[in-house]
Amino acid sequence: MTFITNSPNETEDIGRRLSEFLFEKGERKAFIALYGDMGVGKTAFTRGFASALSLCGVRSPTYTIVNEYRNGRLPVFHFDMYRIEDEDDLTSIGFYDYLEKDGYCICEWSENIISEIPFDAISVTIKKTQKADEEREIIIEGGDLLEDFIA
Repeated sequence: MTFITNSPNETEDIGRRLSEFLFEKGERKAFIALYGDMGVGKTAFTRGFASALSLCGVRSPTYTIVNEYRNGRLPVFHFDMYRIEDEDDLTSIGFYDYLEKDGYCICEWSENIISEIPFDAISVTIKKTQKADEEREIIIEGGDLLEDFIA
């Protein structure tokens, strides 16, 4: 499904709606793979996603690789895979351990770890459009679970 947003706040809103949907459906564990160029709104989407779980203070994990947000209804593990080069890098940050935990893993720069993304991941692609500087196209895909998701 495809959504058009015209501001970072609207991008956050789509993230918030996805998080609310998953939580209301009883999904207590999910992997959200984010795709998109630098500056398109991946962190804004994540900020909105986390806000629905009463989590705040979301910032890009560019230098830490993973930020954990645990003081809400469910934890969110926010990854930035921009600098990840191989499976050893993933092992060293405990990536595979996070996949086993209850909570939501949301991963920026998923294109860098394609072979390690769980088969049942939700894919979110964010692209700038040619129409306006702030306009974004957000494509959310992820199998049967999302058939009921309407933003």
